[in-house]
Amino acid sequence: MQSRHLSIASAVRVLAAGGVIAHPTESVWGLACDPFNPEAVSRLVKLKNRPLEKGLILVSGDAADFGGLLHNLTGDQRARIDATWPGPVTWLVPHFDQIPPWVSGVHHSVALRHTAHPFTAALTRAFGGAIVSTSANPTGCQPARHKFQVLRYFGNELDFVGGGNTGGRSSPSEIRDAASGRIVRAG
Repeated sequence: MQSRHLSIASAVRVLAAGGVIAHPTESVWGLACDPFNPEAVSRLVKLKNRPLEKGLILVSGDAADFGGLLHNLTGDQRARIDATWPGPVTWLVPHFDQIPPWVSGVHHSVALRHTAHPFTAALTRAFGGAIVSTSANPTGCQPARHKFQVLRYFGNELDFVGGGNTGGRSSPSEIRDAASGRIVRAG
């Protein structure tokens, strides 16, 4: 347990300094950074070779970190989300320009996930808010399911790699649209 706390403290310091880290999620390893640091986000999308226009997922261990975005939803929409959180379901919710364009891309919605992964949830709580989290792989390659794959893809280009194992799910998180409930990506 002590090593996990040290690992989280190290990861938080790196995130706060504008670094890019790799961390386990429910099913795959993710690349993460501070969503409000445009240089960190730019570096992350460059590492992935991902177009910035596509947008990114925000992940937190506390749904309250998304509060301002969730308050604009109807009761039915919020009930659908609450029925799946915390867990491996990502929801697209309108952002009403509350999210920087380097996170939302060209979209009027932003992807949010209240994670149940112990390390990632603890990491976001220690960081004090949501983080960008996207699969740890260059675009077009299989997402990393193990730390050695993260290292093979990115070598020493990352500022921190840690956090133990993934949650063991076989597929990435499901993505749903909050307005319609429609599944955008099956999990």
